[in-house]
Amino acid sequence: MQLGKAVRMERIMNRNNGRTIVVPIDHGVTVGPIYGLVDLRDTVNRVADGGANAMLMHKGIPRCSHRNYGSDIGLIIHLSASTSLSPYPNAKTLVATVEDALKLGADAVSLHINLGDETEPQMLADLGYVCSEAAEWGMPVLAMMYARGPKVEDEYAPDVVKQCARVGVELGADIVKVNYTGDPESFSEVVAGACGVPVVIAGGPRLDSDKDLVQMVYDSIQAGGSGLSVGRNIFQHADPARIVAALSKIVHEDANVETAMAAL
Repeated sequence: MQLGKAVRMERIMNRNNGRTIVVPIDHGVTVGPIYGLVDLRDTVNRVADGGANAMLMHKGIPRCSHRNYGSDIGLIIHLSASTSLSPYPNAKTLVATVEDALKLGADAVSLHINLGDETEPQMLADLGYVCSEAAEWGMPVLAMMYARGPKVEDEYAPDVVKQCARVGVELGADIVKVNYTGDPESFSEVVAGACGVPVVIAGGPRLDSDKDLVQMVYDSIQAGGSGLSVGRNIFQHADPARIVAALSKIVHEDANVETAMAAL
């Protein structure tokens, strides 16, 4: 691995166990300034105080959210987007470049790919292109890999999630983000199929309880996962710092569910 890439990976992944807590706040493009994403600086402060490893956002947001002191949380710039107003919301298009991210001092870039969508060929081409460009600069790539399209019956099915993770690895991603399959046994197969590339889980829609989130993260770690990239279940939480701190006990301290819940 290039030295530059290794240094950047260390900023967003725990150097002791290779795990991470990423909090994406890229939702403003997709659905607008929803609860938790109005006062962005406050959100970033709370998440950083809880011990997250990195924030993920579009290129225009660092100017609204930079902490102005220290560099205690990594920055991942998201390069693709679509809106809920579009008749093709699953069609992600490139809206930024690796060089944009470098100019912002980012530690990594990310893309969202929806396998099975009618525009899959262009999204795959974008992923391949960005991975090649990022490799030239020593910039890590996080690929958000989902299956969403007319032929996809269940985007959480183990075989579907396994293919999502593998596509990201095959095209050069350094970290892949996928849906959790629902149980440690099947998710361990997803991790095994990723050929040693870190696999992190998505949070998806708001869960019914903190216990559900903590249990999901715990189970994914037991299956060999490398952490999480969770947005709404963190930044829309009543206390983002506290939920991040609880999840950190599992991801970075190998705590059990009961210990993590006690932190809440």
